[in-house]
Amino acid sequence: MEKLKRPVYLKAGNDDFFKKMRLEVNETILKKSSLYVLNVVKSLGLLVAFFLFYACILIFGNQTFLLFLFYILSGATMIVLFINAFHDAAHGALFKKPKHNQWFLYVLELFGSNHWLWMRRHIGLHHAYPNVPDWDIDIKQSNIIRIFPNSPLFDYHKYQHIYMWFIYPFYSLNWIYIRDFKDFFGKKDNYVKKVVDQIPRKEVYRLFAAKIINLVYLLFVPMLYLNQPWYNVLLAWLSLHMFGSAIGVVALVSTHVDEDANFPNTDEEGNLSATWAMHQMIVTKDFSTESKLANFLYGGFTHHVAHHLFPGVGHTYYPYITPIIRRYAKEYNLPYTSYPFYHAVRSHFRMLKNKGVKENILMTGEI
Repeated sequence: MEKLKRPVYLKAGNDDFFKKMRLEVNETILKKSSLYVLNVVKSLGLLVAFFLFYACILIFGNQTFLLFLFYILSGATMIVLFINAFHDAAHGALFKKPKHNQWFLYVLELFGSNHWLWMRRHIGLHHAYPNVPDWDIDIKQSNIIRIFPNSPLFDYHKYQHIYMWFIYPFYSLNWIYIRDFKDFFGKKDNYVKKVVDQIPRKEVYRLFAAKIINLVYLLFVPMLYLNQPWYNVLLAWLSLHMFGSAIGVVALVSTHVDEDANFPNTDEEGNLSATWAMHQMIVTKDFSTESKLANFLYGGFTHHVAHHLFPGVGHTYYPYITPIIRRYAKEYNLPYTSYPFYHAVRSHFRMLKNKGVKENILMTGEI
């Protein structure tokens, strides 16, 4: 498959705001070693909590109420683990040594995903070119939903602001059992294959092994072990994914795809109109930054501007970096947005309604 020519950012000048910002962050915030320890303790604690809830499924699951309760708690913990611990490890930001981050990412396989693929998808495409049409595949995943202005418009999109309420709760199921296979083996709109020379054969084996192991211990073992009808266990397992997805989708829809989102295009030569740092500020938003609960659950997503500017830094540092970003945004007249999560979610669905009608087909969102 022919490799694509990657977009090119505008070269930063000597007076670029980010050079000054990065120096200040390095000399002040990143010297706080206690925030590193906090991140490690939180991540390992969440991992222990997940398997404790799983053990509770096997111990107390003969009571139907407790069966569903501990499956739901497992699902919530699973997504919080993804958003916090695995997300940081994928960016090399959880542990100081790269090999420790790599080892931790292998635990991700127990949850059915493939970390090799996720890193290429999330870091190699989304972080490299956020909101750039045909490159950010964390946003463009399926024709079921229309977000990018250059995506095809189908008649059913006029209802996407309604039916996506019922599809989003299955996000994790789609990720694990559909999207991964599509990115490994699909040919249509497969941008992973267009930027990767070859998918290692061992990753294909690991892909199948992860799916099988995940289904065995989360679904089939409880079915065989518990004195419950198989359909009760199946429904409880589905509730794990639905409740977990509901939590995760808040982060996904609140940071890049609201009704004021920008989707910068390249020119004919593949050039973007902003520097890398300015681009991150233009296309990224924060939500609920002052909420301790939101910061705990969503890690680097509440302070998402900080995450995109400093992706190699652990999320526990971001609440201290964000005030610096706000100060620079005010001083340099830079775009910066932060709003409550409920506003972000509402704005996302208004965007879906706008993108689902023909009148918006020519809107490009360019800066």
